[in-house]
Amino acid sequence: MKVKLYFGNENIIKKSGIGQALTHQKKALELVHVLYTTDKSDLNYDVLHINTVWPNSLYIIDQARKNGKKIIYHAHSTQEDFKNSFMFSNVLSGLYKKWIVSLYSKADCIITPTEYSKKLLEGYGIKTPVYNISNGIDLEQFNPTNEQINFFCNTYNIKDDDVLIMSAGWLFERKGFDTFVEVARKMPEYKFMWFGDIKLSNPTKKIREILNDLPDNVCLPGYVSGDMIKGAYGRCNVFFFPSREETEGIVVLEALACHCNVLVRDIPVFSDWLTDRVNCYKGKDTDDFVEIIKNIVSGRYYSLVDSGYKVAQEREISKIGNKLNMVYKQACNC
Repeated sequence: MKVKLYFGNENIIKKSGIGQALTHQKKALELVHVLYTTDKSDLNYDVLHINTVWPNSLYIIDQARKNGKKIIYHAHSTQEDFKNSFMFSNVLSGLYKKWIVSLYSKADCIITPTEYSKKLLEGYGIKTPVYNISNGIDLEQFNPTNEQINFFCNTYNIKDDDVLIMSAGWLFERKGFDTFVEVARKMPEYKFMWFGDIKLSNPTKKIREILNDLPDNVCLPGYVSGDMIKGAYGRCNVFFFPSREETEGIVVLEALACHCNVLVRDIPVFSDWLTDRVNCYKGKDTDDFVEIIKNIVSGRYYSLVDSGYKVAQEREISKIGNKLNMVYKQACNC
């Protein structure tokens, strides 16, 4: 059996969670010895595993169907996580929902990262079987070394006694960037860093206004990867992710793998796999987040890094590879 992993417009998505999913899928399949190709012109395969919803996806789906290939759609996106993102996303969300439903319904089966996103898709009236499989995490890669931490600290002049609160992602309202800045304003004694590409975020008017009036303790380094982001995870006191909507949240998995104390907004997507005050901390609003961060930093709240790491272990990338392989075999009836 051979699988074709398809990601359209890779240059656009490479700095997003979907871009990271490509890296994860390739390694996951390698670890469980599943043959795959990413060559868009390759017709010698059995299963099309398609991940993106650009218009060019229609062509690759039609091509696969005409050639008798099985089709698995990886549903990384929903109407809910399309809203409150870039300019005009709310206006376009209804059309977007119709579009993704039409695409996803062309598959033999659908994979989506969480039970929450599975229920959303089923609620759209999609009849295609849906499997929830985490995007997974590479524990070998997200294991910060002292060298990586020192490299990060030296680059951004982070001192030993600095308290660092970090987050990562597009600078969207949906991601809670506005809340992140509100919390920073209330905690001027701490340093706050948000990693994410500013220009590609195509920010709304509200986010542009925030960007034009950032408090002095907020640093926006842009998109970073490799040793730099791993060093940031390894050095931060709290990974603070105030997103309002996700299908999973790959950066949360990265933070858990890096033994961070993780603080998330209490939203439905996390209810099935993250438990407040067991493997993470959860808050509902700015005042909540300020109180929780202060208590984590001061030691009044105990560290949850060990139990958080166990969550990452459950989603270790070879386990994801085995689950993907099972879905491929079911689709092929082999």
